[in-house]
Amino acid sequence: MEARSGNAAGKWSPPPHASRVVRQIHAMLHPRNIVVVGATDKPGNYAERIWNNLIKYGFEGGLYPLNSKRETIWGVPCYPDFASLPEKPDHVLVMVPARFAVQVVRDAAAAGARSATIVTSGFSELQDAESQRLAVELQQAIRETGLAVTGPNCLGNLSAGENLFTNIDDRIVTMKAGPVAIAGQSGAIVMAIRQALEDRGVGVGYMVTTGNEAGLETTDLMNYFAIDPSIRVIVVYLEGVRNTSAFREACKAARAAGKPVIAIKLGASEGGRAAAMAHTGALAGSIESFDAISAREGVIRARGLDELVETTECFVHAASPKGSRLAAVTLSGGKRGLLIDAFSAAGLNFASLSPAVSEKLAKMLGPGSIVGNPLDAGFAAVVDPSVYMQSIKIMIDDPDTDIVIIDSELPKAPHELRERNLHRVNEMAATANKPVIYISTMSIGFTEFTKGLRQSLPHIAVMQGLDRAVGAIKSLIEYAALPKDVPEIASSSTASARAMLERMLKNAKGAALDEVASKRLLKAYGIPISKEAIAQTSSEAVKIARQIGFPVVAKVVSAEILHKSDVGGVMLNIKNAAEVKNAFEQITSRVKKLKDKPKIDGILIAQQVKADLELVVGTALDAEMGPVVLFGTGGVEIELMKDVALAGAPLDAAEAKKLIGRTKAGVRLRGYRGKPALHEASVIKALVGLSNLMMDAGSRIASIDVNPFLVNSRSGVAVDGLIVLNNRAAKASGDH
Repeated sequence: MEARSGNAAGKWSPPPHASRVVRQIHAMLHPRNIVVVGATDKPGNYAERIWNNLIKYGFEGGLYPLNSKRETIWGVPCYPDFASLPEKPDHVLVMVPARFAVQVVRDAAAAGARSATIVTSGFSELQDAESQRLAVELQQAIRETGLAVTGPNCLGNLSAGENLFTNIDDRIVTMKAGPVAIAGQSGAIVMAIRQALEDRGVGVGYMVTTGNEAGLETTDLMNYFAIDPSIRVIVVYLEGVRNTSAFREACKAARAAGKPVIAIKLGASEGGRAAAMAHTGALAGSIESFDAISAREGVIRARGLDELVETTECFVHAASPKGSRLAAVTLSGGKRGLLIDAFSAAGLNFASLSPAVSEKLAKMLGPGSIVGNPLDAGFAAVVDPSVYMQSIKIMIDDPDTDIVIIDSELPKAPHELRERNLHRVNEMAATANKPVIYISTMSIGFTEFTKGLRQSLPHIAVMQGLDRAVGAIKSLIEYAALPKDVPEIASSSTASARAMLERMLKNAKGAALDEVASKRLLKAYGIPISKEAIAQTSSEAVKIARQIGFPVVAKVVSAEILHKSDVGGVMLNIKNAAEVKNAFEQITSRVKKLKDKPKIDGILIAQQVKADLELVVGTALDAEMGPVVLFGTGGVEIELMKDVALAGAPLDAAEAKKLIGRTKAGVRLRGYRGKPALHEASVIKALVGLSNLMMDAGSRIASIDVNPFLVNSRSGVAVDGLIVLNNRAAKASGDH
């Protein structure tokens, strides 16, 4: 056997205007040859497993092992260095120990290689100084050489159209260049996703394990998959998002191409220690922030691998629906009830059948059926398979339905009648111009027979597990309703507001701005605040209260006290001068008794606003995803209720309105059970203003908490405000 040489260039190539990174990835996934550096035949080693896979699946380009200590290996010539190769190296698999990997990258690039996969571990995933040093050196070498690199600490890639499998997996791969591309940092999880899709008969065209992402990141792969015409669905596993703007741009590219991005994301943790000092920061953890930002870009986040597989199956095989009007056919009254309950719980409903369709079905089915939607075709359909097929055809042909669901599973063994029926439905679905989806209400698994049968039914989606199927169908409906292009939103703040922000940030001393300073800044950004003034003496407090008008509220002012009500620093419903004096003295006395002796800057006397609803509005700087805006039910029960929704900043009025609409507070705001609508315009103004403030501050503000924001039918005002800074003092406080 000889080392193989040849050319395995792909038929499609990126257009000239494509980015350099996209062209690099194409070179990596469609290489002319592959060089295995660190070839060894020690039992069980990765190099031999990958070599065997390249041989087994018939990669048609050149294959060359490199090892300076061997003349032959695996029955072919072994080369001492790149210069000895019969042709210029193209894709290099780096299997040498970490301490040699950096030099291999430099030597490969110098010899003409265009890409590399570094399987070797021992870099940034380890915490010791040497591994960290090697990681820095590797990144520098990748930048300087311009090589397209996946890894280190990865498990290789798949490019089905090239029969390229530089991966250690020894499970069977069909090498069918299917419509799904997978990329992610965990080799084990990416490989498990590929295997699960393969078991379901869903072809994977590309699989890339990115490892530590010293070079190419998952975001880069998303950009490539977005323009490769062979790919229709992009699946990603994300341990972290390093560059939010690059991630958003990749999502936009996929969306513009009509390719859904289905993601698994780690990170159900708080958004950052400083941000968590405020209610908003504590509620805006990084998984919630990821959802807030990625959902706007059309990303579908699966909550687990099973859900991801079902959702991928749905998007691969279901046509894009024109609306959300569901129809279903079953042979069981109980199954009919399960379908109704499951879809209703997800906010989806079955369309009412037209009188003409109902009459046609009733005449055909007779007694023992439930003529409705879902349709229980019952006894007549069980006895006569042609009646069952006709029932399905009537539902598919109904112009008043957008998606047709059939309650059934694929047989596990040959079954002539069921197979014939499935093929007939597949033919109907091919011309239906709407998704036709089979749902098994339980997960049944596929036998080898089922897998083969499934391959012959390309026009129907086949889903297992009712709950997961409902979630996937809901995602399909929501994705179909999204516009392809999302307009960019910029801060709409005034120059005077930005000037005040700069002055306050420059002069800030502690971890947060006190309430008075916070509210001044909020007011400058167009957020309505209550009438108020700060008093240094009880007599001054009485004078302010009389100017404002009773009743009033008294609150301690101190940048060192973040949550005033927790320390007895707030008194409400003060009706006269005597009560003002008493409140001033009581609050002052309580605060002076606190063991950390916070500095008191005065007592704030504020208008007590009559409110019909207490809201929270705020923003937080997520440590990973950047700024997000929060809205929901506020007041003292904010953590208990957790009726909040988030959106990525910045917002405009339209996006703010959408954010409000995602909460129970939004329902109450717009009038609930005969109650009048409240002043939504003031809430929208506050959300947009907060969004502008956060964007203008860049990374200098950790969070802004306005709780409560009180609203009635005539107005809405911020009666409390806390701006936590993203500085050393805030981080020190957050660590306690």
